[in-house]
Amino acid sequence: MDPVPQSHPILSYVLSRLPAALAKPKPTPGGDFDIEQPPVETPSPRTPSSVGEFELVERMPGLRHASVLRAMTRAVADVSAARSALQELGPRPDHELVDSSRALIAAADAGDGASRISEEDLEACRMVVKLEETHDAYETLLHEAEGRLEKVYRSAMEGRDLEEAEEKDEPAVGAKEGDVVVQEEVVAVLKQAEDGKAVDSVRLVDRQLRFLPEAFGRIQGLRVLDVSHNQLEVIPDAIGRLDHLEELLLASNALVSLPDSVGLLSNLKILNVSSNKLRTLPDSISKCRSLVELDASYNGLTYLPTNIGYELVNLRKLWVHMNKLRSFPSSICEMQSLYLLDAHFNELCGLPSAIGKLSSLEILNLSSNFSDMKELPFSFGDLLKLRELDLSNNQIHALPDSFGRLDRLEKLNLEQNPLAMPPSDIVNKGVDAVKEYMSKRWLDALLEEEQKSMAAAAAESPQASTPKAWLARSVSWVSDVSGSVVGYVSGHNKPEKDAYLDQQF
Repeated sequence: MDPVPQSHPILSYVLSRLPAALAKPKPTPGGDFDIEQPPVETPSPRTPSSVGEFELVERMPGLRHASVLRAMTRAVADVSAARSALQELGPRPDHELVDSSRALIAAADAGDGASRISEEDLEACRMVVKLEETHDAYETLLHEAEGRLEKVYRSAMEGRDLEEAEEKDEPAVGAKEGDVVVQEEVVAVLKQAEDGKAVDSVRLVDRQLRFLPEAFGRIQGLRVLDVSHNQLEVIPDAIGRLDHLEELLLASNALVSLPDSVGLLSNLKILNVSSNKLRTLPDSISKCRSLVELDASYNGLTYLPTNIGYELVNLRKLWVHMNKLRSFPSSICEMQSLYLLDAHFNELCGLPSAIGKLSSLEILNLSSNFSDMKELPFSFGDLLKLRELDLSNNQIHALPDSFGRLDRLEKLNLEQNPLAMPPSDIVNKGVDAVKEYMSKRWLDALLEEEQKSMAAAAAESPQASTPKAWLARSVSWVSDVSGSVVGYVSGHNKPEKDAYLDQQF
């Protein structure tokens, strides 16, 4: 009767916070239970009831916000009422009882053996079947409610008005009539193409479209296909025939997979498959070498294709937030054109060691990977063009010393991390203070490394420790690092020579 946390985690959490849902129904003075006004009890203080619930709140911290919980409560009011009603009706009957009841009803309706069962017993059989159907409907209701709660949470995290989002999620009226209109639109588009007329763009957005005909693959001049916000579960293989297609927008459908033929779209520049039910992207997507923007956010992706970075050399923007990614393939480090990477709300355990090879990266969001994201690789400091960085809601204890090289950083979010390096008083002063602090650590690390190197050299060769040899080596070292280090210590407008370096020299 209650939703199972394993299959309906968000719904289970919300219902556990509802006093009305927790309270056992009490009969009214007249003896009737009012489903519209279930009894309310004052809730007692609670703690997470299971490890699963604790992990859910860690993964979705917005659930702690009162406004989000209120919006979710409104979104599952029907579940709360149905749950209270089922408490009155009783538990689900077993399958054997349901099957025998249906058999007796069928026999009675057919006139076979009707005399052997009384009308009272027949009515009891009907009640059993009705109860079974009610429980079936309740399970469907739970599934739909979980989906609504996910949408409410997404709206909250995106800063959209929650009440407005709820209104948009209500089912459309007259869907059957709309199907006819959609079919007419689709037929008109295909007829136009068959008649030899140029069809450059097809936009069928929010039309309750349930399938895309294979004939769309014959619209040879098509450059833009936008079928977002529909009910598509599959995309036909024929999509791969659209040689001139540059934009394919499939957001907010019910896609569980993409056809391998998508890899044949050699001119595709923009692909949006966000807000679907994808668990993987086809390996062939790596063949879309013209791709500039890829949005695969709000899905259930657990990994990205192994070779995605080796072939998508022109990709500039990659959105994969709100998925279940545990890691990035090492090939992602080969995306030399990548400008933006958004991977917040995943389960990333870290970054590839060569992440610093993303020489064009300017915007990076790794927030809300929670207990999984604990450290950054040393090469992180090679992201010299990085301007915006969000590392909030992770478990990072220390920034790498190489962080001091990120001189162009303008926006930095380190909230909700157990940071010890840099210390909190430095973090609270803002991005400039963090850059200055980490720059000095970087310089100190370089100086220490040089001293170790000179000591090792002196131990190997007595001549290497003479003043002349030491001077030559130090001058060479200072000239190598001064151009890349002095700016981080002294700011943007000071001369290249640095007093600290001179003192060490």
